Amino acid sequence: MSERDVYEVLQVHPAAHQLVIQAAYRVLASMYHPDRDPSGAATRKMAELNAAYGKVRTHDLRDAYDRALRARETVAVTVGTANPTDRTARRSAQDAGVVDFGRYNGWTINQLAREDPDYLRWLSRHSSGIRYRRQIEAALSRPASATASERVRGR
Repeated sequence: MSERDVYEVLQVHPAAHQLVIQAAYRVLASMYHPDRDPSGAATRKMAELNAAYGKVRTHDLRDAYDRALRARETVAVTVGTANPTDRTARRSAQDAGVVDFGRYNGWTINQLAREDPDYLRWLSRHSSGIRYRRQIEAALSRPASATASERVRGR
């Protein structure tokens, strides 16, 4: 099952104000709440609404979702396909150093090196990061200005 665009699920324009997104979620949730219609269709629709709203309910989450969406679109254009589940698109995303899972889905290895190098060090040791090991090592070996984790620690 392919993942639908969050803005399509919430029936709002991608440039909509945060309050419009919140209002759309509330109206759709009241329409499709399982208590109103206990059929399986309402339950599935409500689950889809909750998942979609969970990705854009705050400004920070919405910014992260929009960045991931742009990264996926960039990879799809590069590969020449609009299907991000296509094997060549996944390979291209991997070659471009775009993480395709977890909380940093859609981020590049270089972005992660600047923002969360501790996560990259962990990822390089974890089985899910095997395919990115060379890129992680290269990104972490580059000298960079103070990373986010160092700024938080006050180094």
